[in-house]
Amino acid sequence: MKKKYYAVRIGKSPGIYNSWPECEKQVKGYSGAEYKSFTSLEEAESFLRSEDEICLKKPIENLDENEMVAYVDGSFNKDIKYYGYGVVVFSKEGKATYFGRENDGDSLEMRNVAGEIKGAMVAMDIALNKNKDTLYLHYDYMGIEKWAKGEWRTNKIGTKRYKEYYDSIKNKLNVVFIKVKAHSGDIYNEEADKLAKKSLGIEN
Repeated sequence: MKKKYYAVRIGKSPGIYNSWPECEKQVKGYSGAEYKSFTSLEEAESFLRSEDEICLKKPIENLDENEMVAYVDGSFNKDIKYYGYGVVVFSKEGKATYFGRENDGDSLEMRNVAGEIKGAMVAMDIALNKNKDTLYLHYDYMGIEKWAKGEWRTNKIGTKRYKEYYDSIKNKLNVVFIKVKAHSGDIYNEEADKLAKKSLGIEN
């Protein structure tokens, strides 16, 4: 019997699962759930990163009052020694964009990653300020999820602060981390990237 991979594109926690019971937990009772089984991991991954925007449009249409979708990215300008962030959010109230820059000395060495971290924290702050309790956070640098969950060591001041921040809000906000492939044509990931560059005066 061939092994099956279950890809959940829209559900409680999108991702790839190795068994139907695991997949079922993510889609059962979830309005507008999208999932499919495959016999190869490559096909399952391709389904998840489909660029037809179904992945984004349906959950936004089905967002509850307590939910928010966010895309975050970061950039760095070595000439002025600032890192920047861009955030694109969707909620029942509609779409909004945010961007900014910082030059905190303890985070500068992390360059664009510092911007990605700041963007993730800004997105979480926005969700909390909007009284949301669930945030679907799309990111393209794995550390955004791994540091928050304690799966990567936080051996720099910037990553330590990020982990401390996440630990302080995780009981108030359920953050669903969703990995997006960088520069893959994902329209809102690209928009977040452009906002981060805009904050630094970098022409796209």
